[in-house]
Parts: sequence; structure tokens; C-alpha cells
Amino acid sequence: PILYSYFRSSCSWRVRIALALKGISYDLVPVNLIKDGGQQFSAEFKALNPMQQVPALKIDGITLSQSLAIINYLEETHPNPRLLPQDPKKRAQVRMIADHIASGIQPLQNLSVLNQMGEKKMEWAQKCITSGFQALEQILQHTAGCYCVGDEVSMADLCLVPQVANAERFKVDMSPYPTIARINKALLALEAFKTSHPSRQPDTPAELRA
Repeated sequence: PILYSYFRSSCSWRVRIALALKGISYDLVPVNLIKDGGQQFSAEFKALNPMQQVPALKIDGITLSQSLAIINYLEETHPNPRLLPQDPKKRAQVRMIADHIASGIQPLQNLSVLNQMGEKKMEWAQKCITSGFQALEQILQHTAGCYCVGDEVSMADLCLVPQVANAERFKVDMSPYPTIARINKALLALEAFKTSHPSRQPDTPAELRA
């Protein structure tokens, strides 16, 4: 497999965690979203992913984009350890939380949107993340065990950790979200979350390396 990734992309990070958890080795091709006006806009990368976004994963003779679609494919082709619970209710909760982050928070504060916001960049990102986290904190109070849904790492957790990192980068006050903070801390102690961390990628700038 070949993963096209950017060290700081939260969507790429989700996929890196999934690959690490499932023990799938891969080659990483960095796509710098800032350098050269954004390498994702090159003709070469557009041919690979017409949406001009990372991640993209070449695997089993196909190229997939969209992090949740990639994670679902990995789940179906490499079922262990599972990232979707067997219980239909818990599985629905996992998907709900993953969608809440991947559709309801992250796209509103990603690079392409922030570039449109000019000087209000930071304020906008904080607002989007805060409103999303207020809802998420309430949801997790009903679903969480050690992790987002019960005591098994799931696709929801793969979305949570990169989003908390975004929140910290945009200086969001995390004190109103004790459940989110507790789960995030527990997940960051796991090896798959450490090895896939933005501070430990081949394209991480020297000053941001762990």
C-alpha cells in the first residue's frame, strides 16, 4: 500500500492510526499542503484524487480517498483488531461520533476553509470546534467507557484524537470537555496513536519533531 499523507492532516492521521492498529505496513508519500502553493493541486496528484485532498491510499489495485471510506475498507479486508463493534447499537454510536467529527467539525476548520477566512482564521476555527465539542461532550457522557464507545478502540477514537490536536493547535480551552480530554489522554498512550502522531512522520519539520 502507498499512503499519500501530510503530517498535520487530521484525516491522514486517522488512516495512519488504522493502518498501525491493523499492522499493515505501507509506503508513505508526503504531499505538502502549503509548499509550492499546495502540492495537492498538482496535475499528478489531481489524477490520483480529483478532490485534491489527502489522504489517498493505493491498495489492492485501487485508489481510495476520504478517510472514513478508507478505514471502512481496511475494516472489511483486515477485520482484526476490529474498529467497528459487533453490537449494532454500539456500531451505530461509533459511526455517529465519527461522522459528528468528520462531517460536523473538521471540514469547517480545515485548511481550504481557513484560507478563505483571512484574519478571522483563529476565531472561526475556535468557534467551529467549540460548538462541535459541546455536543460531542454530551454524547460521550452516554457512550464512553475507557474510549469513545465502551472499552474497545473504534473508528470514533481514530477521529477524536486528531480533532483534539486541532483544538489544541487553535488554542481551544479544553476545560469544559473533561470526557473528551480523558479519552484523548488514554488513546495517546497507545502505541498505534504514538507512531502515527504528526510529530513522528517522515515529512514532519525538524522543529515540530518529537
